[in-house]
Amino acid sequence: MAPFLDLPSRSGKPRQQGLTHVIDHGLSCAQVDGLVEVAGDAVDIVKLGWGTSLVTGNLAPKLTRYREHGIPVVLGGTLTELSIAQDRVDQMIAWLHELELDHVEISDGTIELPHEQKIALIRRLVAEGFTVLSEVGSKDDARIMAPYVWVDQIQRELEAGAWKVIAEARESGTAGIYRADGEVRMGLIDEIAHAIPPERLLFEAPQKAQQVWFLRRFGTEVSLGNIAPDDVLSLETLRLGLRSDTAAFALDRGKPA
Repeated sequence: MAPFLDLPSRSGKPRQQGLTHVIDHGLSCAQVDGLVEVAGDAVDIVKLGWGTSLVTGNLAPKLTRYREHGIPVVLGGTLTELSIAQDRVDQMIAWLHELELDHVEISDGTIELPHEQKIALIRRLVAEGFTVLSEVGSKDDARIMAPYVWVDQIQRELEAGAWKVIAEARESGTAGIYRADGEVRMGLIDEIAHAIPPERLLFEAPQKAQQVWFLRRFGTEVSLGNIAPDDVLSLETLRLGLRSDTAAFALDRGKPA
């Protein structure tokens, strides 16, 4: 980093906050290497989106490449949901062990899943040594949950042992914590942040305007997810006040606006 600029402080890897969670839509091994070459220090965890891990032709070598680069990988939550719906959770867990993955995402944005069952699965996976990222919110932009339901579910999933709870947005940024046009549901976020320490949360924010909003609201060290590989370096410059949208960070050192 340039020694002549006074920029916001940034925690180093492995980070517990200020995470950049990247969605891999189907990168080649060469693209993984390119991402790490350009922005590896800013990539904290990678999600192989949806069920791509089942159909990609380079799963084993790609996982090896991420492992060599010291980047944890988690499979898409949709894959977990299908495993639950088809009563294949044991087989999914065995496959995670076979792939040497120690992070797992548990969501219920696609299927109807009783919350007690979700909590029990979080506890089981934590007991088996997995780092669990649970996700709250629906992928259906017409399904709106009351803020108190968000808060209750997030609190219970953290109490069950989830490392982080992901606030759902889809890869499009048009559901969950956002309205259909991508606008942040500000009142919802305020309700959640009033009850839950923001450092326990990971907000999906695939759009630049959404990233800017969360950085201004919570500061440089807010954890953001579903970041496209091509946007990782852009997000890091936003965190450090190196773009006009957050240039004030270079003056007040990353404090929320």
